[in-house]
Amino acid sequence: MTRVKTGVTRRRRHKKTLGMTKGHQGVRHRLYRRAHESLIHAGQYSFDHRKKKKGDMRRLWNIRINAGARANGVTYSKLMHGLRLAGIEINRKMLAELAVADESAFTEIVAQAQASLEAEAA
Repeated sequence: MTRVKTGVTRRRRHKKTLGMTKGHQGVRHRLYRRAHESLIHAGQYSFDHRKKKKGDMRRLWNIRINAGARANGVTYSKLMHGLRLAGIEINRKMLAELAVADESAFTEIVAQAQASLEAEAA
């Protein structure tokens, strides 16, 4: 069996890795070993943060809904309970969008939630 030299393959692989680490600082984009390590970490951070982003967005929606709810004189938890009682099935993303973009529609939804809360209390 003949010996296989890796000259071309290695050069291509190194070039690809160094190309992908463009924008990294210092030796992390100049030296192959450091660049490869940097690329592995970057991929891991990317994966983790894609998962983290989902929770971050939900927290942001909750903050926006709470701000809109308090502007209408009700707390976030009471609003969500009222929506459940009223049978309004709107997700937090859309509710937050309404709170920011269409305040009149959000106010109507809050009014319906408050009405169902009062009906439950009576």
